Parts: sequence; C-alpha cells; structure tokens
Amino acid sequence: MHNEAIDCTAMRPEILFPLFQDVTVLPGIGPRLAALLAKAAGARVKDVLFQLPTGLVDRSRTTSVADAPDGEIVTLTATVETHIPGVRQGQPYKVRLYDGTAFLHLVFFHSRREYLEKLLPEGETRIISGRAERFGSEIQIVHPDLVMTEAEAAETELIEAVYPLTAGLTPKTMRKAVAGALALLPSMPEWQDEALCAERGWPDFRRALLVAHKPQETGDLEPLHPARERLAFDELLAHQLALQLARASRKAKPGRSLAGDGSKVAAVLASAPFTPTGAQTRAYAEIEADMASPSRMTRMLHGDVGAGKTFVAALAAAKAAESGCQTAIMAPTEILARQHAKTIASLLEPAGLSVAILTGRDKGKAREAILERMRSGAVDVICGTHALFQDGVAFSDLALVVIDEQHRFGVTDRMRLTAKGIRPDTLVMTATPIPRTLALAVHGDLDVSRLDEKPAGRIPPDTRLISIDRLDEVIEGVRRAISRGDRVYWVCPLVEESDVSELSAAEERWRHLRAALGEDKVGLIHGRMKAAEKERVATAFREGEMDVLVATTVIEVGVDAPDATVMIIEHAERFGLAQLHQLRGRVGRGDKPSSCLLLYKGPLGETARARLEMMRGTDDGFVIAEEDWRLRGAGDPLGLRQSGLPDFALAQLDAHGPLIALANDTAKLAVHRDPELTSPRGEALRVLLYLFEQDRGIRLLKSG
Repeated sequence: MHNEAIDCTAMRPEILFPLFQDVTVLPGIGPRLAALLAKAAGARVKDVLFQLPTGLVDRSRTTSVADAPDGEIVTLTATVETHIPGVRQGQPYKVRLYDGTAFLHLVFFHSRREYLEKLLPEGETRIISGRAERFGSEIQIVHPDLVMTEAEAAETELIEAVYPLTAGLTPKTMRKAVAGALALLPSMPEWQDEALCAERGWPDFRRALLVAHKPQETGDLEPLHPARERLAFDELLAHQLALQLARASRKAKPGRSLAGDGSKVAAVLASAPFTPTGAQTRAYAEIEADMASPSRMTRMLHGDVGAGKTFVAALAAAKAAESGCQTAIMAPTEILARQHAKTIASLLEPAGLSVAILTGRDKGKAREAILERMRSGAVDVICGTHALFQDGVAFSDLALVVIDEQHRFGVTDRMRLTAKGIRPDTLVMTATPIPRTLALAVHGDLDVSRLDEKPAGRIPPDTRLISIDRLDEVIEGVRRAISRGDRVYWVCPLVEESDVSELSAAEERWRHLRAALGEDKVGLIHGRMKAAEKERVATAFREGEMDVLVATTVIEVGVDAPDATVMIIEHAERFGLAQLHQLRGRVGRGDKPSSCLLLYKGPLGETARARLEMMRGTDDGFVIAEEDWRLRGAGDPLGLRQSGLPDFALAQLDAHGPLIALANDTAKLAVHRDPELTSPRGEALRVLLYLFEQDRGIRLLKSG
C-alpha cells in the first residue's frame, strides 16, 4: 500500500504541486496556526481552498449615529471626543464619539488605556464598524470589529467572508490563509464539457473558487450559485469518473460464463415453501443473464427489509452449482452469517446442494474439516464472516461471491475474497433503502436490481407513537402479549458520547423488565458482548426460551426470530428513519399480526414529529428513504455514513443531488469515448481525478 502512495505522488500532475503543499507555506502560518488550520479545514493548501465560506459580514452599510439600527452591524464615521476609563476594577473603559447627529459610546472590557489612546486619539476622525446597540437614548458598540482611519478604510474590504473556525483560530487568520491559498491557485485545463458550462453559466474552475471565496451578498453563498454549483459538479464528476474507470477495468477482464442446465435452480424453485414475487423473479433473471455472459458480474441487489434477498442469492448459488462451481456468502456479523447459512441450507439442501459455515469461532479439527470440504469441492455454498478471506482458506472453484450489507466491508475486503476464485462474479446486497438520487453516489459502478415487492401474505406491522411517560402502560401491554405467547424486541438507543451510558441504558431497562416480567423471561444483547454469548442469547430468544430481548441496535442486522411480533423502540426520535424501518422489519415476518411501538420523549419538534408520523404512514423503505432525505436534507440523513456514502467537501447532496445523475452520464460518456483518457480532455480529466484524490481510477488504466 505504501509503495502505491509513493507512486501516485510521483504521477501527480505538476500543475497540482502547489495545492498539495503543507499549509505552512502560506504567509503567516507557522506550526501552531497550521495545527489549528488542519483542525478547521485540513493540512494542505487545497483543503483551505475547499473550505468555502458559510456566511458574510457586510460592513458596507454606512449610517449616521442617530439612525443606527439596533442590533445590526453598521459602519459609522465620527470624531473622538473623550476617553472615560472605568473607575473601579472590572468596570468597562468607554470612548465617546460624535458625528453631528448623536453621541456614540465604544465599550471595551480588559483593554489597556495606552493602546486605546493610540487607536482612538481625541480630536481625530475614525471609521468604526460593529454591532450597534441602543440603551434608552444611548447608542453603543461593544468591542468594535474595526477601527480605521479614513486612509485605511479606503483599502479595507467592507464585505468579508465568514468561515467555520476552531478554538484559537481567528477569522482574520482564516481569511489570510485563504487569500494566500488563492494566490497559489493555478489556471487549470478545462475538464468539463464547454457546451455544458455555457448552458449552465458556470465559470472555469479557478474563477469559480475566486468567486466562491469573495461573496458580495447572501445569494453568493447559495449552493445553486453558478460558482458553487460548478465546484460541486467537479467533485461529483471526479467521484463518478473513478467509479466508471473501476467498472470499465473490471469489465475489461474476461469473466467466465456460468450457464448451467437449469436443473438445480428448478429443483430449488420446486421445493421452495412459497412462490417468488415478481421482483424476485426479475432480479434473478438479471443475475442469471450476467452470470451467463462472458464478462464479470458486478451487481447490487437492493432490497427493502423482508423483500427476500436471501432467496435470490440462493437461486444464484444454485446456478453456480450447475456449472460445478462454489459460492461464498459473506456477512458482517457472526449472527447474520449463521442465519444466512440456516436459511440458505433450508432452500438448497432439498435440491441436493450442501451448505457450510466458516466464522472466526471455528477452531482446530472442526475448522480443518470445513476447510478440507471447501478445498475438495464437497461443499457448494460457504457462508461466513471476514474468516472467509483469511490466509489458509482455499476453495475448489469459487465462481460467485455474495456480500451482504456490503457497506460494512472495505473495498480491500471484497477484493481479498474475490481473489480466492478465478475472476468470480460478484453480487452485493443491502437492505438499507437509499433514495434514487443517492444510489448513484454510492453505487455508480454497479448494475442495480431493486426488490420493491414484499412476499404475499405478509401483514405490515401496526405502528404507533407513544410518549415514554406511558412506560408503565407499555410494560403492562408486554405482559399481556407474552401471556398470549408473543415474542418482544425492546431496543434501546446507542448513546454515542459514551459506551458506558449506552450499556447502562440497556442494562437498566433489562433489570427493570426482569423485575416486572420475571427473571427468566428477559434476555440482553449489546455490542460489548462476545460473539458466542450474543449467539447464545439470540438462539434462546429465537427458540422461545425467553420472551423479551432487550438490545442496543446490534439486532439491526442479525437476530431473527420469525415469530416475534412486537418491536418496541425507545427514544425513537434519536434514530434515522432507515434504521427505524430496519428495526421494524424484524417483526411481522410470519402471518400473525404484529406491532411496532415508537416510544418518544416529548416535546417533539415539527420535523421529528413528521418523520415519526411517516413511519406510521408507510411500510415502503424506498418511500421512507426519499421522504427522510427531503425532510432532513443535509446532515446525515438515514445514517447514510454507514451506507458508504462518500464525504464530499464541495458538493452538498441535498442541494446538488440532481447533479449526480448528470455526473454519472458525463463520466460514462467520457470513459466510452476515451477509455484511456489520452485525448486533451482526457488529460484534463486526469488532473481532475488527482485534484480530488480519486486517482485510484487512473491506477486502473493499463496497469489494472
């Protein structure tokens, strides 16, 4: 990895060298300020340039003292009349000025007299800028932002950009750093289509940055201002281009055709306990066509909770087995891997296929026996965790790799697993519904199949909002439910600031419920437990040995008790909607009616209430994702950080989302026309990739 980093620096175009320098090259930035800048923006010149202003201070509003509006920033010209030092310790120092209309008092705390006498000599005219405050007839400015002579004012910018700062970093230092960085900014070759720039009214890259850092009115700070939109599109294009180059590189390497005679797939369908939905049939047809074609499959199966992704994966595994090949199914947690193995075995074993599981827990002779069966080809499908790609694990002939909840694995994890086979086909699966706008940002390099139907006969859970103040009633309801033989999940939120408080919240609720319902009836699962212990509790719950499972969100992917019918989520207002939807999807899997209680702590804000109400209104994860995106806008909608959403510096996805599809189309066309990026525009696109550090795309050209 280290050599790769050295290579990419060596290949970086020379035009970009100034931007990748350390911020200490900027005037007036020594090691102490560099550390603060690194915290606020980043450690390189380019990071400072990509930290766009979030506001502006407008001192261009000049007024007389008498007309100064209360609470607003104003610029005044007045003559210094007299200094009035504080009489006692702690009293402020005042300076009185007059402009012919009224008196103005400047108020200073903890200031040295000689400094103020030099700054504001009696009898001289000064230009003052700051927030005016009225107290009865007196007008004052506490600690003015600027005190200037008329000569200085002629050279001072009265409209200044405001940047995000960190403790110890002053606005003045930040502006000075930005000015220094802009001075180093070279003119770039144009990597965008010139007709598109003309149509959108976009300036070139350098001009766009200069304009973005010099806002003249609040409209200049809007994400859809042409300068900001241009910069956002540059960043989105760099990202999409890297995805398209990765895709082209994979497609260029021949895969293998897994056609098969259809017998094993037919056997699985014949013994399946249900009829596949239309969406499952369509998704499998797309996967089957990909597997039969000579190029490698890289498909994403994007399904809502309970839409039956595992069944589609089982059909694909049966198709691979028809060609005498093996399938590996990798899941992020041991509980989930064991669950997949159990479900897939029930679907494939009646068709004569064998399924095994390999996790970190398998040791010694038992592990060796599984590995031997994998090497000899005696097993058709192997489910497992990270253990699948460790050294010493070998397959007889791995032709299909299925990765569940793929955002929980890094690219290198996926590559290490696919390296265990000869150019295997890859199917990645996720149950995190992502708005269509964002699906491209995350999965722009994959073909996507969506499962947007639920199996017939499934009754969506009845969802209700209940104030936490009614906790005793809720516990009473749980008592009635378990006396009817129902099984209940009780989820406590993760408290991010501290693992301890997260644990204590869940443990406290567990103790409370044990006291109320009976000690042997309530189990507990949390993130700090060992995998074997989690598995023990999960199994006891699944098999009905306990009635209530208290858990932190570890059950999101994993603990599956098909006959659990009640889901209670404490502090539902703290969860992302996609998370709530995933949790709710744990109940209502059978044909019995189920319910989901969202316990909230009031009073709820308007948006929080609208979000929770929406959970009540629909059971469609894709609708929920789109709506949550609309309601919450930026920030981290849906907990998307966990969905592998890239961190953008210039693009704001709530505002610039519609540009993603345009960037995807532009990138596809560019790679189609010039696969090696050797034309003049291709060379410019290489500069773009290096600028936004998406150069992994370039390393795939030729070398890949």
